[in-house]
Amino acid sequence: MEARVSSGVLTKTQSPFLSPLRGRKLQSLRNMSTLPNTIHNHQFSNASLYLRSTFSSRTHGFKQAIKDDSREFELSSLTALSPLDGRYWGKVKDLAPYMSEYGLIYFRVLVEIKWLLMLSQIPEVIEVPSFSAEAQSYLLGLIDGFSMDDALEVKKIERVTNHDVKAVEYFLKQKCQSQPEIAKVLEFFHFACTSEDINNLAHALMLKEAMTKVMFPTMDKLVEAICKLAKANASVSMLSRTHGQPASPTTLGKEMAIFAVRLSRERQEISQVEMMGKFAGAVGNYNAHIVAYPTVIWPQIAEQFVTSLGLKFNPYVTQIETHDYMAKLYYAIIRFNNILIDFDRDIWGYISLGYFKQITKAGEIGSSTMPHKVNPIDFENSEGNLGKANEDLTYLSMKLPISRWQRDLTDSTVLRNMGGGLGHSLLAYKSVLQGIGKLQVNEARLSEDLNQAWEVLAEPIQTVMRRYGVPEPYEKLKELTRGRAVTKESIREFIEGLELPEEAKTHLLKLTPHSYVGAAVELAKTVDSAVNVINGSEVLETCR
Repeated sequence: MEARVSSGVLTKTQSPFLSPLRGRKLQSLRNMSTLPNTIHNHQFSNASLYLRSTFSSRTHGFKQAIKDDSREFELSSLTALSPLDGRYWGKVKDLAPYMSEYGLIYFRVLVEIKWLLMLSQIPEVIEVPSFSAEAQSYLLGLIDGFSMDDALEVKKIERVTNHDVKAVEYFLKQKCQSQPEIAKVLEFFHFACTSEDINNLAHALMLKEAMTKVMFPTMDKLVEAICKLAKANASVSMLSRTHGQPASPTTLGKEMAIFAVRLSRERQEISQVEMMGKFAGAVGNYNAHIVAYPTVIWPQIAEQFVTSLGLKFNPYVTQIETHDYMAKLYYAIIRFNNILIDFDRDIWGYISLGYFKQITKAGEIGSSTMPHKVNPIDFENSEGNLGKANEDLTYLSMKLPISRWQRDLTDSTVLRNMGGGLGHSLLAYKSVLQGIGKLQVNEARLSEDLNQAWEVLAEPIQTVMRRYGVPEPYEKLKELTRGRAVTKESIREFIEGLELPEEAKTHLLKLTPHSYVGAAVELAKTVDSAVNVINGSEVLETCR
């Protein structure tokens, strides 16, 4: 069983997983069925004792079956410790080419080869002459043709070296022995590099590709979907609720537009984070470089190399890149996710109020015991996964910028978990998109609530009274409405008794909870303009 990369798409038979736990033996699962063998509570009924005895004997049989089975728990969607690599794999697998162990190895290979090519362009490094077109093509072919078999070969070498980056170097030396030009300069693979020179660039490229190819397109689809929801319901009046109580009306579309703009703003902030890289040797000073080739201006070479990969150069580093940009990126994603949690909870509430119906699908079940249930599971799934994502991203943001002296190794194992935060975020975004696709506005239910909330007109009435100098306008409306049942008739009677210009009084008499929505309709209809202004040239086409 293997996974292959074909036309840039990773397919899973047994493929790169997002969790670093993916390749370990699941020995701890063997002990999960352990149960106490002694009954301490003597008040159990005979039936309870019988059931416990039966259950214990069967779990003993299960444990014995596991013990007797010569097969190990092989890694699969059923045995993966992370649900991203099991239950939810189909929704997050687009991240695997970038955020998996495979992705890390691939980008390490890319960096090592690109560095050798860079060395061949430095005149002072005469030991590595310029490569012929054939040799360059051979090296670039190792990148373009990198396969799952290649990654597995690197892992095989690592089992001997017990060093993952050195395994990549040895792999490349093996691959290039047959190419005459490159075979002469094999020792210039990984020249003057510390492992972190390779790793930090690989991690930055992993993040850049994952964000560009997977996360941003999905974020944009999400903003687009909410834009459509906003414009389609721009004129659908809705009772607002502040502190959970009836408040001045709005429109359903305008409330959706708020989320589209908020998410778009954070998406733009995320896109502004520059992925950074270093290439300055063991402690950031080019010590070995300068000893080997004193006349080369190595900081300038390093900057050229890092920027050639599409990354921002960080000149002031220790052995590691400081990871500050990662913290900035992850915190920006957390803000995006927090806004989406707010959206999930609002939609959940609107469904609970009956403002939205959910389109059902034949064969689906909402509750194992209550047949009538149609639960808002997509928004609940999203909220849960966003919480998990934010927890992971928060830890990464707090941990990664901290490293003892010139470096410690704590960041190494933590960086292997980057895929988790992005994976749970991606899963949440797709759940929201799926949920939005099931929503059906229930205008009758929205209208019903508005018709029972005439008290919300107290605000415009007392505001007009202030304009025309009517004494104690707020207090008079408070006396009329607070804690009392307010009807259309009682509101009209109050207005007609006011000493106001006839034009003002007529205008107030025409007001209803449905029409008292201020600029909400226009705000919803023009949400595309607001989103486009935020995104500059990156116009969301379907929001036009």
